[in-house]
Amino acid sequence: MDRHSWVYFTPRTAAGPPPHVPPLGEKSVAAVRLFLDHYGLSLPPGDWRTHSELPVGVGMASSTADIVATLRCLFRVFSLPYDMDVVLGILADIERADSVFLDEFALYLSGRHRVVRRLGPDIGFHTAFVTEPGTVDTAAVTSQLLDHYRRRGEEYQRCLTDLVKGFDSGDPAAVARAATISAALSQEVLPKATFDSLQAHRERFGADGVFVAHTGCLAGYLFTSRPRAEVKSELSAFFHSLGHQCTFAQGGYG
Repeated sequence: MDRHSWVYFTPRTAAGPPPHVPPLGEKSVAAVRLFLDHYGLSLPPGDWRTHSELPVGVGMASSTADIVATLRCLFRVFSLPYDMDVVLGILADIERADSVFLDEFALYLSGRHRVVRRLGPDIGFHTAFVTEPGTVDTAAVTSQLLDHYRRRGEEYQRCLTDLVKGFDSGDPAAVARAATISAALSQEVLPKATFDSLQAHRERFGADGVFVAHTGCLAGYLFTSRPRAEVKSELSAFFHSLGHQCTFAQGGYG
């Protein structure tokens, strides 16, 4: 999704206390330490600044994005070539992670930090979504989710097969259909209050699918083409009737 985290490091040339800015998060601090240890480097005096468009705990991979942004910043600070193996190794020492370090879709084992298969950058969506109240502690629900995936293994396998076929054939509508099936399965373990309404009104808005954050609070529509202004107005009113502010964002890479 077209939302980002930024991390900046500015070497300090003047004496005096550092400016009052939000510090790096705990996981980003760990990433800095692991990076410096890996390369045998020391960080010069300087100041960190961060900015993120990703809310925490709603399923937008905010902590992974912060870590990756921090590491990319460090590669630039030390004029080192970006090394994805180093990034993966550091992520593996910190947390389960999403594949936000890639510029394409992929099948990715978040616990083992292994890219199983790259799916390319050719498919994209326009999204309209809401963030439901609350946050989700991914670590706390991992065992619950894994149990659910095991119980529903056959359904998820069929969904995965259809998803990969959609990517292989360059068919975003097929990918959106698979996302909808996966979202429906997710209702059994981390239900979204708005899901049934989204599903019931999908054809009304001409959406190609429904998606959710499987370890978060997002729920919304996937469109293979940009919704017209009138449709966006109707979507905003619809989500408002459900008690939520609608957000529009580009999704994917195509």
